[in-house]
Amino acid sequence: MNLPLLPTISTFFIVLSAILVAIGWNLVRRRKIEAHKKVMVAAGAAALTFFIIYMSRTIFIGNTAFGGPDELKLFYTIFLIFHITLATTGGIMGLITIYWGWKNQLAKHRKIGPFTSIVWFSTAITGVMVYLLLYVFYEGGHTTSVFKAILGG
Repeated sequence: MNLPLLPTISTFFIVLSAILVAIGWNLVRRRKIEAHKKVMVAAGAAALTFFIIYMSRTIFIGNTAFGGPDELKLFYTIFLIFHITLATTGGIMGLITIYWGWKNQLAKHRKIGPFTSIVWFSTAITGVMVYLLLYVFYEGGHTTSVFKAILGG
């Protein structure tokens, strides 16, 4: 198995961010607020690192099309669109949640935080599944622009 370097590294960072969110969630439940803040900033930094690697690769190299069986391409595409929607929603919610925590708007932060965490865990899980489907379970297809990779062609 020959795993591609940049997708492997970026997937590592998305998983790391989810692990850090879980640790941060546990810390705040135990009222370790300062540790919670530090871990959640680290989670945000890991997510940002993922995003920078992903966008750099998308812009300069392109995206890999699904290389699995033709009968699974429609299911993969629907799953990928679901993942992208989750990731976009989770990223926006993450920025808002971090901002409200940073600005001490704690009522808002506490209200949105658990939902943001759940969306982020779902994003990480579906992101790993996309990685596995593209590079582990099946050999990756051709590398092309993001629009062609998602919509085929």
